[in-house]
Amino acid sequence: MFLSFFKISLQMIMSEKTIFLEKVSALFLENGAKAVTMDDVSKHLSISKRTLYEEYKNKEELLAAVLDFKLQNIIDAIQNIEAEKTNSIEKILIQDKDFEKFSSTNHSVFIRQLIKYYPAIFDQHILNMNEKISEVLLKNIEKGREEGLYRDNFNESLNIRFFLQIMLSFENSVLFENEQFDRSSFCAEGVTFYLYSITTEKGRKILDKIKSEL
Repeated sequence: MFLSFFKISLQMIMSEKTIFLEKVSALFLENGAKAVTMDDVSKHLSISKRTLYEEYKNKEELLAAVLDFKLQNIIDAIQNIEAEKTNSIEKILIQDKDFEKFSSTNHSVFIRQLIKYYPAIFDQHILNMNEKISEVLLKNIEKGREEGLYRDNFNESLNIRFFLQIMLSFENSVLFENEQFDRSSFCAEGVTFYLYSITTEKGRKILDKIKSEL
């Protein structure tokens, strides 16, 4: 009985933390990483500054928690897709849609401000992202090779880093600072570029067919 009570209490605590981080994430995404203060968070979420600082000693720690939370949301969504009975190429394209939903113009502003004003936090976020996304993509590559859809003669880790570098360059390059390209189109092209670089002839035929039906 005590164990059941403990589990329920833990679930309630986790649920409250999830709701809190969702609201804080929305606040940062809407206003940017620089403008939002701990006072703003306290007022917006109607919690005391003492309670806030007991959980997060400063804004930097809160930003890191928000980034970890958003990254885990992406990983959870991707893992749900990986469980579906589709081929490896389709899984990557479906995952691309989840990245697009996660992305927005405000998100780009948020990331650009992180790069400029909180580089250490952003760099750690990129390392965390590389570790978690690489694990998912490596499994996808292994499965794709078993299906005969991906080539055997490429360096998996290097190609994954190429892919992540491309996807991250939208917020970190002067070439994409104007409104000529939106992030959704950029992500879609980045994923397509990655897939064409690793697919076999069989894989390219499937990819061409899927792209023609979009």
